[in-house]
Amino acid sequence: MKKIGFLSFGHWSDTRGSATRSASDVLLQSIDLAVAAEELGADGAYFRIHHFARQLASPFPLLAAVGARTNRIEIGTGVIDMRYENPFYMVEDAGSADLISRGRLQLGLSRGSPEQVMEGWRHFGYVPAEGESDADMGRRHAETFLDLLKGEGFAHPNLRPMFANPPGLLRIEPHSDGLRERIWWGSASDATAVWAAKQGMNLQSSTLKADETGEPFHVQQARQIRAYRAAWAEAGHTRTPRVSVSRSIFALTNDTDRAYFGLGDGSDKIGVIDDMRAVFGRTYAAEPDRLIELLRADEAIAEADTLLLTVPNQLGVDYNVHVIDSILTHVAPALGWRDDAVRLAAAA
Repeated sequence: MKKIGFLSFGHWSDTRGSATRSASDVLLQSIDLAVAAEELGADGAYFRIHHFARQLASPFPLLAAVGARTNRIEIGTGVIDMRYENPFYMVEDAGSADLISRGRLQLGLSRGSPEQVMEGWRHFGYVPAEGESDADMGRRHAETFLDLLKGEGFAHPNLRPMFANPPGLLRIEPHSDGLRERIWWGSASDATAVWAAKQGMNLQSSTLKADETGEPFHVQQARQIRAYRAAWAEAGHTRTPRVSVSRSIFALTNDTDRAYFGLGDGSDKIGVIDDMRAVFGRTYAAEPDRLIELLRADEAIAEADTLLLTVPNQLGVDYNVHVIDSILTHVAPALGWRDDAVRLAAAA
């Protein structure tokens, strides 16, 4: 059994064929898609964050709005670039959004990805320390954020405060119990997956990975997941970690599906991203019976407990509801990922 959700990059552009012509469109449609996905019985609504781009950026207003409009579905990010974040203010935002959703927040963090502008984090006021890379800075911000989420007091109270304080050192408020265990790290390499395990974070592995062995993408990703779980056990954590993988998966059930996705070559791609040789996972697009065969051979999906379906958000809410429903209805039960009776009960 797997949790199945969607991951939206939140693109918008005022171009022909786009159902998201503005930032307002993509924000409001993101909320609508999350509500519809919950009604279908999906498990998660996740959003990718990019700065200086015509995509979703500041995550917490959106996450709070989705939390207020839904009741069951997990709400998360995949991922927040920690080079741009003030960990102290982020704890306030995350705690508020988690309380609004009644404990459904699943925050994916990372050191970041290629940017729209040169060293964009500098414009947000953050500069690596001496001898530190921007990636190091992002991981340092993440470690501070994780420490603050524990909810322990650290700040000395004012002797003449505006309002009465509780005794002892003060923590950042609002605090949300349990959120620390719902933090994920988006990892592109085996080494950072091991680091995430040592930090006690869940693992998000995306549709690309550092090409470390030359093997197919799903084989390398499965090896990364196993290395992560071994490091988690070695670190002595007591809870069971969660692992998600992202995939572009389309069941071709009508002519519209075939027109959009029926001409892909179905192979991994090799490229360079941030001076790193990377392998990009294939898009799975086929008739349901053939799609089931292809997905059964994906080793990383088999290893993960959570699958995030990357959705083409510019095609609009209705079409993306169809994409998600096709997987939940025609594919997931046949692969043993979901019990259809359970899905229907959740949707009800």
